[in-house]
Amino acid sequence: MAKPQHGNTVKIHYTGRLDDDSIFDTSRGRDPLEFTIGQGMVIPGFEEAVLQLEPGESITVNIPAEKAYGQRNEDMAATVTREQFPAHLTPEIGSQLQIPQPNGQSMIVTITDIQGDDITLDANHALAGKDLTFDIELVDVAALKTLDDDEDEDTEDDA
Repeated sequence: MAKPQHGNTVKIHYTGRLDDDSIFDTSRGRDPLEFTIGQGMVIPGFEEAVLQLEPGESITVNIPAEKAYGQRNEDMAATVTREQFPAHLTPEIGSQLQIPQPNGQSMIVTITDIQGDDITLDANHALAGKDLTFDIELVDVAALKTLDDDEDEDTEDDA
């Protein structure tokens, strides 16, 4: 079977590690991750690695922050006072909140610091600014059906 192409749906198993070798995520022990190549469903460096594989093959890749979740953007962190914080919530470092935006979408922020009445909220992805290492195994590639495939089938049936 051939390597996947843009538009193919693939199934992969993966384990993601940080520079200190700690595992931050894995699909092992559950169903493989399924996604369509070229749809922006995974980070760019991950997709590039999958494109190198044939079903049954594995690879270990180091993905720099620029091809993962990008660099940290300090403009995405802000400090609010307890008075601005919802009264029914008790702020705790590490807690995540959804903040409604004017466009109707929600932004997920993490409480990263509490100093007296000041609470720091950070909208950066938790892995922003980090280089990542992935062990990736391509489990399966779904065949990409095209218009030409349909025409070939019709021709074969008519013959």
